Amino acid sequence: MKKINLPITKKDAESLKAGESVLISGVILTARDCAHKRIFEILDDGAPLPFKIKNAVIYYAGPCPAKPENASGSCGPTTSARMESFAPRLLDLGLSAVIGKGEMNDETIAAIIKNKAVYFAAIGGAGALYGKAIKSSECIAFPELLSEAVYKLEVEDFPAVVAYDCRGGSIY
Repeated sequence: MKKINLPITKKDAESLKAGESVLISGVILTARDCAHKRIFEILDDGAPLPFKIKNAVIYYAGPCPAKPENASGSCGPTTSARMESFAPRLLDLGLSAVIGKGEMNDETIAAIIKNKAVYFAAIGGAGALYGKAIKSSECIAFPELLSEAVYKLEVEDFPAVVAYDCRGGSIY
């Protein structure tokens, strides 16, 4: 199992191959459908985002509330295909990786290759496991969206698989 420390550089991305198991540590952002819609409204208005996209990693997830002794509750992946209309533009703006579940369309795969980015697959049904990998959680945008808000998560040894690498390799 390969350990990945964020942020991911282009060199890091080039070293990853589809099918490799990884443990990710560092800062990731969460964003689901509603947050992506808000992000695009801000971008379309030409306003600055309340967080940086360049070199960021977005996890398609919405964390559940935490018990008092935990940083987060369950935090399983959302189906990535729901974000396909958003991913290419964000990758073109410098997003270095996305984490989700399931296949992505040809346009998104082309954007991953073009931008030397990576798509990590998380395991559906393993939300409790992912919740335990979260060491801190902070809502950084759109708090009114509750679990669909953008959260900044500090993760340690977050398990995933390289689903699409920056050369076009795929586990699918």
